[in-house]
This record gives sequence, C-alpha cells and structure tokens, in this order.
Amino acid sequence: MEGVGWFAAIIIGGLAGWLAEKFMNSDMGIVMNIILGIVGALLLNAILLAVAGGTLGGWIGQLVVGFIGACLLIWIARMIRGRA
Repeated sequence: MEGVGWFAAIIIGGLAGWLAEKFMNSDMGIVMNIILGIVGALLLNAILLAVAGGTLGGWIGQLVVGFIGACLLIWIARMIRGRA
C-alpha cells in the first residue's frame, strides 16, 4: 500500500474489508476482511497505476481504494461461484 506501513496496511485493510463485507452483504471473518482489504487495495492500486499513472495516497485514499478493490474481489468471487 502506498504511503503507509505494514501495520497501518493491516488496519486499513481490515477496515476496508469490513466495510466491503457490509456493503456487499457478505459474511466473512476478520482474517478474510483483512486479506480482502489488502489484496483489493493492491489490485486496484496496480490498475490505477497502469491506467491513470497514479493512485490515491495516505490513509483515507488507501481506505477508499481498499474498499473498492475488496468489493470488486467479492463481486468476482460471486461471479465465479454463480451467486450474483
């Protein structure tokens, strides 16, 4: 995650994953929330860097990116499982 340390990435990832879980009406545990938030942020940051040449920085920016990325991952998982 850009501009934040690993400890902050875990906190932001957990919060982003939890928000995505609530928004997408999904039922996952805290560990999965952290993983979804961090992986979602990494995925969306890579996409933003490739398309726009930059990404959002700081805690709030990474929270937004993590939330959107985690929502995308939940949506993709539902498409694969056929639960959309």
